[in-house]
Amino acid sequence: MRLPRLSDDRGSAPVEFVLVGVLLTFLALAVLQLALALHIRNTVLDAAAEGARYGALADNDPADAVPRTVDLITTAVGPAYAADVTVREGEWMGVPSVIVTVRTTLPLVGLIGPDRVLEVQGHAARETLG
Repeated sequence: MRLPRLSDDRGSAPVEFVLVGVLLTFLALAVLQLALALHIRNTVLDAAAEGARYGALADNDPADAVPRTVDLITTAVGPAYAADVTVREGEWMGVPSVIVTVRTTLPLVGLIGPDRVLEVQGHAARETLG
């Protein structure tokens, strides 16, 4: 009886291709998921900042920031991400400001993830007439 040689590497190319292919596919999907999460974060942050600027205008009430922020988020990424938007007046860097806070879903697998984990704030200096 003759034993097969251990140095024979016939048939190893398909196995290597599958192993490397799985690794590269996983890496590519992870990069895409990170890009999606950053896109959601940046979009929600921009909407919060724009809502704060809108609510800080001299002829607007700070409460006007909430519908503006919700509308921007709903248009950009969907209504599920605009479920928890709050506004308050306070100081930011020593200046009277309107502060909009958005708590939303952090997408971990596609658009699915834990709810109200991602929290961003937008600030704008309060304008006054005169």
